[in-house]
Amino acid sequence: MENKKRKIYVIGHKNPDTDSICSAIAYADIKNRTEEDAIYEPKRAGQISEETQYVLNRFQMSSPGYMPNVGTRVKDMEVRKVGGVNAKISLKKAWTLMRNENVFTLPILNDQNELEGLITINDIAESYMDVYNNSILSEARTQYNNILETVDGTMIVGNEHGYFVRGKVMIAASSPEIMESSIEQDDLVILGNRYEAQLCAIEMGASCIIVCMGAAISQTIRRLAEEKECFVISSPHDTYTVARLINQSMPVKHFMTSDNLVKFCMDDYTDNIKDIMAKMRHRDFPVLDKHGKYVGMVSRRNLLGIKRRQLCLVDHNEVSQAVDNIESAEILEIIDHHRLGSLQTMAPVFFRNQPVGCTATILYQIYQEKNLEISPNIAGLLCSAILSDTLMFRSPTCTIVDKMAAEKLAEIAGVKCEELAAEMFAAGSNLKNKSPEEIFYQDFKKFELNQSSFGVGQITSVNPGELTDIKKELLPYMEKALGSHGETMLFFMLTDIINETTELLFYGGDSESVIREAFHKEPEDHSVRLPGVVSRKKQLIPSFMTAMQQ
Repeated sequence: MENKKRKIYVIGHKNPDTDSICSAIAYADIKNRTEEDAIYEPKRAGQISEETQYVLNRFQMSSPGYMPNVGTRVKDMEVRKVGGVNAKISLKKAWTLMRNENVFTLPILNDQNELEGLITINDIAESYMDVYNNSILSEARTQYNNILETVDGTMIVGNEHGYFVRGKVMIAASSPEIMESSIEQDDLVILGNRYEAQLCAIEMGASCIIVCMGAAISQTIRRLAEEKECFVISSPHDTYTVARLINQSMPVKHFMTSDNLVKFCMDDYTDNIKDIMAKMRHRDFPVLDKHGKYVGMVSRRNLLGIKRRQLCLVDHNEVSQAVDNIESAEILEIIDHHRLGSLQTMAPVFFRNQPVGCTATILYQIYQEKNLEISPNIAGLLCSAILSDTLMFRSPTCTIVDKMAAEKLAEIAGVKCEELAAEMFAAGSNLKNKSPEEIFYQDFKKFELNQSSFGVGQITSVNPGELTDIKKELLPYMEKALGSHGETMLFFMLTDIINETTELLFYGGDSESVIREAFHKEPEDHSVRLPGVVSRKKQLIPSFMTAMQQ
């Protein structure tokens, strides 16, 4: 049985660190064990670092699925399952289907369920009102099956699977003498029960005669029709009704729109399609799956009832750090340990923010508050996150609460904090095969203040020599990267965990003045050494904010 529970995603910031990933996994676990009306699924907004991948592998946990954008998609809309039809069906049948299904557009599909065209009520109306060409029935290559269906006829002579492909449609309402001058080879003639008129039409080379009012058709007429290869159809309707109906037998293929069709895919973002829908005069738009197969139809009205993605955010509350299109999503909860940022919500949310060194510490507290047992693998993730964010308790952001939580979690996971931290940092310091771009954005965050935008990246290492080599590659890259995400200043922290120091690289705008004001040091060659500074959150960003507000 299909699960009807709503899905809520738990997600951290872009360029996620170990805390962001591990906290998303743990909070989804908490919610799934305490909530019954929804399914919580951890996601990530960026690529996973080597350090984080090591932690996931170490504790045998899968990486959260990648979700770079939380904007609503066509598949989040109510896609109406309007059945497709074959291009050969008659206009009358198409009209009947539209009335029965209460739709204004029918998709025309081939045998592989691929879209060939669209037929609308307007198309059918135009075919009926604007046709003055009495050869259009043959030009449309109308199948006799369609004619029989439309005029409620019976095939007396001929093959119902054949096609009317040459000639015009005539009504034999005059004398045989006048008919002889008007009927031409291959015409389709509508007539009544007059033997002479039937005979004349066949003799003049008509390809088909339709005898109205269910009139009897003599054996002589039948034999002659067979000899002349003239189809004979009997209809119960009068001549006027047959003449009025017969154009409705034409195939929809002749009137459908097949060129420059506006169609959408299930994975298209609604932000991208709504402008297209607004500009077009169409009422309905076809939707295809990723294989190009027809799925259904959507209209502008379907945009009104669209369900926004529902999110719980962990380890951030800044718009600039959030997954793309965050404004389109519905934020339900935020669990964080950073300063209050720029993110706004449409409605009140559950917001838990504590001055601790790591979001994972808060999640440990939630497990305790809810009396939930923590599994060894989840405990390993949370312990790793605390060790990573606090630099093995060396960061000034670290509190006694963080240290106590990490030690308790290590006990549950069956690990030792010192050994786990050393292995994690060694895995994260393996930067030899990474490009400058990969290194720069591995742990990168964007901040905004007083209409200024700046970005700060950071890597930590237990190998000072490795940091020196990286510096040579990063400075030229920062010049190239400036402004690519709207920043006017770029900074990068090369943090030596062992010696508890950071070399800060900078480029662009007033970055040099900001550093002078923030740390009262004289930079040299786009670099400054900051002994004792290891925390971006607690040491670097607050100093920058103070300097920029002066």
